[in-house]
Amino acid sequence: MEGDQFFFFLLMQHNNLHLRQLALVQELMRRRRRRPPAFWVRPWLTAQRRLMYGHFHCLMRELRIEDTASFFNFMRMEPQMFDELVDRLSPRITLQDTNCRKALEPGLKVAVTLRHLASGDRYPSLSYAFRVSRHTIAKFLPLVCQAIVDEYKDEVIACPTTAEEWQAIADEFERKWNVPHAVGALDGKHVAIRKPPQSGSLYYNYKGFFSLVMLALVDADYNFIWVDVGAMGHMSDAQIYSNASEVKECFEDGTINLPPPQPMTNDDRPIPYFMLADDAFALRTYLMKPYSKRGMTDAELITNYRISRGRRVVENAFGILASRWQVLHTTLQQHPKVATSVVEAAVCLHNLMRMRYPRLQNAELDIEDAAHNIVPGDWRRRAPMHGLYRVRGANQASTEAKRQREYLRLYFNSPAGAVPWQQDMIRVRRQ
Repeated sequence: MEGDQFFFFLLMQHNNLHLRQLALVQELMRRRRRRPPAFWVRPWLTAQRRLMYGHFHCLMRELRIEDTASFFNFMRMEPQMFDELVDRLSPRITLQDTNCRKALEPGLKVAVTLRHLASGDRYPSLSYAFRVSRHTIAKFLPLVCQAIVDEYKDEVIACPTTAEEWQAIADEFERKWNVPHAVGALDGKHVAIRKPPQSGSLYYNYKGFFSLVMLALVDADYNFIWVDVGAMGHMSDAQIYSNASEVKECFEDGTINLPPPQPMTNDDRPIPYFMLADDAFALRTYLMKPYSKRGMTDAELITNYRISRGRRVVENAFGILASRWQVLHTTLQQHPKVATSVVEAAVCLHNLMRMRYPRLQNAELDIEDAAHNIVPGDWRRRAPMHGLYRVRGANQASTEAKRQREYLRLYFNSPAGAVPWQQDMIRVRRQ
């Protein structure tokens, strides 16, 4: 028994030692957690240093006074436009001061957000440039983007609601692009994003990267008149357009208030008004697209050229958008919900700039030379966004839509609808 008691005594001593060691480790960890940080705010991020060296208070002030052209390049807008933006967004993005620190001024938040959109710089780079914590930027940048959308969307992305407004767009398409009855050009693009956590392959597209889909309708002057952003990258064109597109429903049920069908010439056959699109969408009476078969006749090639010439405005609109707001050239690092706000804010600013400074955004467009040959714009070499793809068998063209396209073929090849250079265009393509 004495041996058993001694063994039991040693076991208790061992257990007590283990418990004391465990308590000591826990106490050390507790003290380590309680250890105060070396500083509350990093010295280079203080308000004083921000005033002395930050881009908003130093560089932008110099550019505003000495070099407005460089200010425009830095912020992608004139100082007056920047001031208007700050004034209108301030009520939405101004926060209250606290006992610990003062809230950042609205102008600084807008400047950081615009610089992110204009350059695609990530939050750490913006933090060093503007002397604002990257964690703070991650909090206010989505709020500023959403404020831009809430403040300007109804004003600058106004889809027509009356027959007169649609008629004005159609008249502009006929005047600029020689396509009568066209009320817009429709296209969809993939915007690259970082893989969202726990999303599997939902955002993984056929091009091999993760993306959000942006579907847009554009008028004859490169303005977005309707946009839908946020569809997951794995979705096909048929899914996006048929299941998640309100514009399709409005065109089909007639609630979009298009002008009544009218004849294109002096004959008595009325032709409906329609959108222009590519082969990713289904042929309908309200949506015309080029022929996709092989061995086409000259008349069919001319029809394809004329339809594509009008549809090219949506591609150029995407090109202007990504050229000005180069965050779209990068892979967006934000959560899909925030990335959606970033893209929508860029679209709102695009339309706003088209209204205020239309000529300043046409430098990289596709243009036509004196012989009406297409000269590709610089934006095509960078190809920031990728088009949708067509699912075979998903887009069944209606008989009436085919008849309507045949009527367009006859019209484009008749004396009433032909343009002098169209034969040269198809001759070049055949060569």
